[in-house]
Amino acid sequence: MADLTNTPQGVLETPLDRPLSASTTTSSNSSFSGEVSKGELGYIDLEAQKESNTYKTRGRGVSVSSAATQRDIYQDLSAKDADLRRQETLQELRSVYSRRTENDGELDAPDDASEFKNIDPELVTWNGPDDPENPRNFPNAKKWSITLIVSMYSFVSPFGSSIAAPAAQAYSAEFGITNSTIASMTVSIFLIGFALGPLFFAPLSEIFGRVNVMQVSIFVFLIFNIACAVAQTTEQMLVFRLLAGLAGSSPLALGAGILSDIWAPVDLARAMAFFALGPLLGPVSAPIIAGFIVQHVSWRWAFWVLSIVTGVAAVIGAIIFKDETYAVVILNRKAEKARKETGNENLHTVFEVSKDVKTSFKIALTRPFLMLALNPVLLSLGLFMAFTYGFLYLMFVTFPILFQGEYGQTAGTAGLNYLAPGIGFTLGLVTFTPALQIVYLKLTAANGGVAKPEYRLPTLFVGAIFIATGLFWYGWSAEKHLHWIMPLIGTAIFSMGLISVFSSVQTYLIDMSPRYAASAVSAATLFRSLFGFAFPLFGRQMYNKLGYGWGNSLMAFIALPLGLLFPLLIFRYGEGWRIAAEKRIERVEASQRASAAASAARHTARESEKSARH
Repeated sequence: MADLTNTPQGVLETPLDRPLSASTTTSSNSSFSGEVSKGELGYIDLEAQKESNTYKTRGRGVSVSSAATQRDIYQDLSAKDADLRRQETLQELRSVYSRRTENDGELDAPDDASEFKNIDPELVTWNGPDDPENPRNFPNAKKWSITLIVSMYSFVSPFGSSIAAPAAQAYSAEFGITNSTIASMTVSIFLIGFALGPLFFAPLSEIFGRVNVMQVSIFVFLIFNIACAVAQTTEQMLVFRLLAGLAGSSPLALGAGILSDIWAPVDLARAMAFFALGPLLGPVSAPIIAGFIVQHVSWRWAFWVLSIVTGVAAVIGAIIFKDETYAVVILNRKAEKARKETGNENLHTVFEVSKDVKTSFKIALTRPFLMLALNPVLLSLGLFMAFTYGFLYLMFVTFPILFQGEYGQTAGTAGLNYLAPGIGFTLGLVTFTPALQIVYLKLTAANGGVAKPEYRLPTLFVGAIFIATGLFWYGWSAEKHLHWIMPLIGTAIFSMGLISVFSSVQTYLIDMSPRYAASAVSAATLFRSLFGFAFPLFGRQMYNKLGYGWGNSLMAFIALPLGLLFPLLIFRYGEGWRIAAEKRIERVEASQRASAAASAARHTARESEKSARH
């Protein structure tokens, strides 16, 4: 490849400027050491091809365009020589682009490689920095409409996770469920779907687009919510709740990616604030509504209301949110259209020639498990977050037992008790969110302006104390049958601490490895969803044997080392641990890619031998 550093801007070497070589080995050893101005190189203009199909070399007074026929590009070269040129060009592009993007994060906007367009005239990119098809260039009104739709979806889905809690006693009596574990499972099995869904939705969105996957899944979520409303047996309720959770996990799996597609990093925080409200308000508001519905109508109407809310959200989303936001999918579709219009089947995007879709899908599917296995930092912090999330759902499931059974409240009144965790969430947001940023900036300044992910952890220590305090308060006030407000104060304190845990851990996971940020968050989500499923299953048995006092005290004694000891060790030694873990993960994935490449090379060799024989 030509040394771009020593080439005058605007006179870059194109495939027609180079002499033919017998092989492409020399090009693989070249390096890219300089930045090229996008403005100097220009961009692909597909519309211009309708008026002109000429290709001429930059530096000779004529423009370059990629949407052209093979003859326009390679002129009088034979098909064999043109193919050799193309292979050299693609090898150069892969090599340079791989080095350029090797440190990009999973949440970064994909680079379309437009500055290499004069190197590869068959490369399809955006039509300039202001291309309206680029999601980052959507009008602000459109960006906010997409943000609100995604935020609405992120509310509806968690809303469905807890709406069954007040209804569980009613449908258990109708279905003849006498085992408390099975009764709790009908509520918490939804979270198994939450755990498994993101493992599939994220890779699928890279193939079919985020919008298509999101819109299909929200309608599937609607279907299984309706199925829950008409369920006639325990088995049906378990299956339908599981499948509803699986479909409902797509907004949580894809929402952050959609927002990062359309918003620049400087504007992303405001959009994420709206998105974050849904998973907090949904699980709290659903039981409040469901309690009164169960008391005055029937348990089935709790699911009908969920279905109505989901249906309204799905229809509004289908009308407003129709444009794809994932740059990779948009550009690949653009290339496909250009191939049909020009008849040049070799037009391509950088993503089509630099990614093995099958291998990438496999790696994306297994990476969260790999990170949990190889990264002790992720495992430790994820364990504490999962523990707090698990107890939150244990609390949701056992609230009706405590306040209806021990305090004699009606189903509707008992539903109002879910306001206490909501108040705790709100107080936690206004307290710990700014505190997290203040502490982070102060520690960064004290370190000479060099930020470290570990500076996200100090507020976690305070959150751990709130978690333990809330558990002790809730448990012993319920054990001694103090006024009903007392255990609710304990749940509010616990919920404040939970916000500290989530905000500290999730920002740490993103900061510790931007390259694997989405996978780290997915791994933590998988972990906590499994705990959210499991904890409610033993809640009633634990309280029956230990009582609320010692049962919650046991939880608090577990929370203290998880929330203090492990994070303290990570604050002191975490930097070395996470760097070593990332290197281990890179080695494993490099081995997977090398194995896939070797397999593809063997397949190509066999096909070439067959062609030669024929």
